[in-house]
Amino acid sequence: MDIARYFDAAILKPDMTPAEVEAAIRECIELRAMTVCVRGCDIALAKKMTEGTETLVSCVLDFPYGYGGVESKRLTARDYAAQGVYEIDMVMNYGAARGGDWDTVEKEIRAVVEEAHAKNVGVKVIFETSQLNADQIRKATEVSIAAGADFVKTSTGFNGEGATVEAVQIMLDTAAGRAKVKPSGGIRNFETAKKYVEMGAARLGVGYGSCRTIIEGGNSTEAY
Repeated sequence: MDIARYFDAAILKPDMTPAEVEAAIRECIELRAMTVCVRGCDIALAKKMTEGTETLVSCVLDFPYGYGGVESKRLTARDYAAQGVYEIDMVMNYGAARGGDWDTVEKEIRAVVEEAHAKNVGVKVIFETSQLNADQIRKATEVSIAAGADFVKTSTGFNGEGATVEAVQIMLDTAAGRAKVKPSGGIRNFETAKKYVEMGAARLGVGYGSCRTIIEGGNSTEAY
């Protein structure tokens, strides 16, 4: 299994300097990660560095809490799509989801999807599954699909538990091939990564500091 080709290598720590971001991107390109998932401020650098390589650029939007509102999400998606990212990983308004305001959740996802798809950019919706119950995860999957999202994703890695087998299985069963599923957060060794791929995950959110360790069969001690 060429596990690196499933990696969205997360380069998202808020205190990273430009030099640290550059070094992380360089390593992920060397490892042949599918994408480097970067902060909005790092898109231009990532695009320049990955040009001509096997690695593409994804980015996070309204990260990590998802409470920016529909117009903020829309305008940011328009900006990121215009910069030429391959995919946008947006954080769902999981507070609204917990409160049953699914109209707001869907409206915000749809706004991002409209802007992204106009530029042929894919959209992943991050649920923060640690904050949701099973029924809410099912509903979030259905709402994301209704809004046109390409992927549903478990976690930011910055709030509570990351991906779990239970949450990923609910998402896979509910999506039933209508959207792809991306476990993210807490994937620190090859066995865990392989397990999620064998379950049916199409991509894996992995902290950049864990990528080499996973590929080499070790156990990462990174926080993400």
